[in-house]
Amino acid sequence: MRIVLLSVLAVVLMLAQGAAQGGDLPQSPLPAQGAAALHYPKIVLYSTSWCPHCKAAKEYLTGNNIPFINRDVELDDEAMTLLTGKYKSEGVPVIVIGDDEEVLRGFDEARFKGALEKVKKK
Repeated sequence: MRIVLLSVLAVVLMLAQGAAQGGDLPQSPLPAQGAAALHYPKIVLYSTSWCPHCKAAKEYLTGNNIPFINRDVELDDEAMTLLTGKYKSEGVPVIVIGDDEEVLRGFDEARFKGALEKVKKK
């Protein structure tokens, strides 16, 4: 049990250190076969670890092999600044598709699909 807790702590510290360094964060990993066949705009999910709507969004994106960047606003100060400043939101999830072409507050599968298709057509 102690080793597991230390391992979890090490991972959290590494993630926090990476977030503190800034820069572009990598998109979620996908199987090479699935990623090569699909073309998606950049998708950034502003979330927290405890939010059920964020969890639903992550599960939907991951389950449908849609690459996204997850920015946990509790661990990433820059993400929190963007969420509250640029996107004028005090809640999560916020999903940004493309280069701010579509900004969705909350997660609804139908709204997400519509916004994604709209950005893909541009």
